[in-house]
Amino acid sequence: MSGDSRGHAKAGLIVALCFVVAALEGYDIQAFGVAAPKLAPALGLAAAQQGWAASAAMIGLVIGALFGGAAADRVGRKPVLIVSVLLFGAFSVVTGLVASYPMLMAVRIATGLGLGGAMPNLIAIATEISPPNRRAATVTTMFCGMPAGGAVVALMARTFGPALGWREIFVIGGVLPLLIVPAVALLLEETRPAQEEGVRPSALPALFGAPRRAAATLLLWTVFMLTLVVLYLMLNWLPTLVVAKGLTPADGAAASLSFNLTSIVGALLLGVIADRFGFRWPLLVTYVALGVAMEGLSNASGVGPILILSGLAGFLVIGAQYALYALAPVYYGPQVRAAGAGAAVGVGRLGSIAGPLIAGQLRASGATADQVLAAMLPVVVVAGAAAFLLTFVGQAHED
Repeated sequence: MSGDSRGHAKAGLIVALCFVVAALEGYDIQAFGVAAPKLAPALGLAAAQQGWAASAAMIGLVIGALFGGAAADRVGRKPVLIVSVLLFGAFSVVTGLVASYPMLMAVRIATGLGLGGAMPNLIAIATEISPPNRRAATVTTMFCGMPAGGAVVALMARTFGPALGWREIFVIGGVLPLLIVPAVALLLEETRPAQEEGVRPSALPALFGAPRRAAATLLLWTVFMLTLVVLYLMLNWLPTLVVAKGLTPADGAAASLSFNLTSIVGALLLGVIADRFGFRWPLLVTYVALGVAMEGLSNASGVGPILILSGLAGFLVIGAQYALYALAPVYYGPQVRAAGAGAAVGVGRLGSIAGPLIAGQLRASGATADQVLAAMLPVVVVAGAAAFLLTFVGQAHED
């Protein structure tokens, strides 16, 4: 086997391994939305409490992403990724054992620490093993594991119905990451670039060292945050909102499955298009179409239109989000790549906290499912405008 062939095989193995890690993250993140119709009444959660519980993992994820990215630039991608997978696996198992709302909040925050620590490492690894003309496709391919994992838990809920309890959903999602840790430890190679002697990477100058760089960083954070408001509202509340429209829990699980499955195609397609044509126009078209899809979903009533529009929304919003994962490290040098990506993921995840909370507060105040979905339209418009502007302001870093 030639050196190039061995290199491609090694890169393929790393992408496959990280895809599995991303799938396990996606399972855990989607698990709450799928389990919520059973979990909320079992623990006696009000609508607002359900919103906070859905956001709890994202609170931990913000902290985990900020510290995990910085730690990876200092000690390496591999050890931080291993610790992160152990964390979210162990605490997902514990989620299946909770008996009260306060305990649920604490355990989901701890789970989020692991989820957040893993994400900037996956972004950095995908960027560092791929050539510049394939980076967007590599990152989006790797992160397609997340909706694949989400689709698995939604399919389980639809297939097994009442026989699958909410506790079992979390226990399964926790045991699997723990089983994959030995493979990560044995097979994943370190990709962090060598550090200069006596030089410690510093993220702040890289993020805000010049007016144009600061503007790009703030725009990137804005797009991440607003896109994640929409994404995590849908991930955590779509099944519940479909039931609130008068359909069955099985229909809600089907809408969630449609949202996740089509998103894989959207992410792969947008990654390839971005590598070929750049990010500017593909992102703009994606956000315009997402606004149309959300407006249509807010007005849909039958099972067929809801499934189709849920799938279209997943295709677009996750396609956009994963393209942003590929775009984020472009603006930062290799010595601070994980920290830059981690900052974007961490700050952006404030949107993933806000999304479920917004839905919970709107529902608690009497808003219908249609009104909750329609409230996302202005969020999509502002996100699209910020993404378009970012492609003019930001300056790509040449490795």
